[in-house]
Amino acid sequence: MANTSDIKNGMCIDLNGKLYQIKEFQHVKPGKGPAFVRTKLKQIETGKVLDHTFSAGHKIDPVRIENRDYQYLYQEGASYVFMNSETFEQVNIENSLVEKPEFLQEGMICSILFHAEEEMPLVLELPMHIEATITYTEPGIKGDTATNTMKPATIDTGAEIRVPLFIDNGEKIKVDTRTGVYVERVK
Repeated sequence: MANTSDIKNGMCIDLNGKLYQIKEFQHVKPGKGPAFVRTKLKQIETGKVLDHTFSAGHKIDPVRIENRDYQYLYQEGASYVFMNSETFEQVNIENSLVEKPEFLQEGMICSILFHAEEEMPLVLELPMHIEATITYTEPGIKGDTATNTMKPATIDTGAEIRVPLFIDNGEKIKVDTRTGVYVERVK
């Protein structure tokens, strides 16, 4: 067990049976009354951020987590199979842990957050950007470039995104996996 004086940014704690990561904290010593620690906690499973206040000296339960890189291999039923590039160990990740599965590409390196004591995967993070090829989009109309108009397009992973009018079939583009938004053309 630790107490509030051991709190650091990025530390994971078990609070009311759920895992939280400390995003920021502030020790407060008011002129009148006891000291306390104000924190912003991010719940690992859902990503929700909440404010929580601990009284000074309050006991907290730190949890050890590890971030490991795994390579995506294939989908198997209701889960995805990933392989550790160093040990060649394979792990199945449930669909619920993958936030945007439509952007997964074979061979992609993803970061998986593991509970170190239980060896249990908690969260899968995709790379920030991926390069994809446009498999289908309607042709743009010549001369219609005065406005910042977007059109629907399907990429090789099967995801549908919006791209500018000048993008055609077969072009490689960069996509932001967090928002699903077109970033730029890839040359």
